[in-house]
Amino acid sequence: MVAEGSADWGVAICYTGTGISIAANKVCGVRAALCNDAETARGARLWNDANVLAMSSRLITNYLVKEILEAWISTTNIDVSEANNIKTLKKLDEGRKCP
Repeated sequence: MVAEGSADWGVAICYTGTGISIAANKVCGVRAALCNDAETARGARLWNDANVLAMSSRLITNYLVKEILEAWISTTNIDVSEANNIKTLKKLDEGRKCP
């Protein structure tokens, strides 16, 4: 749904979070970030314009999931100082062979 543009962001979860983040990043238009704490989630949105939150079901508690999701959802503006970094990431997306 994120890749198609019908959702602004998504959440993906697996045992370690690594496999699902690798798989999600194979999908054109997805920039998945593996985040097991709130600050990493906030930074992924701010500095990388990540649009899929990947998490480990093994490492995080229910309380931590709530904290991570709150950070992810509440971070809506891209850090202007990172605009060039984000532009580079988007160019890499455009250079991929997508259907």
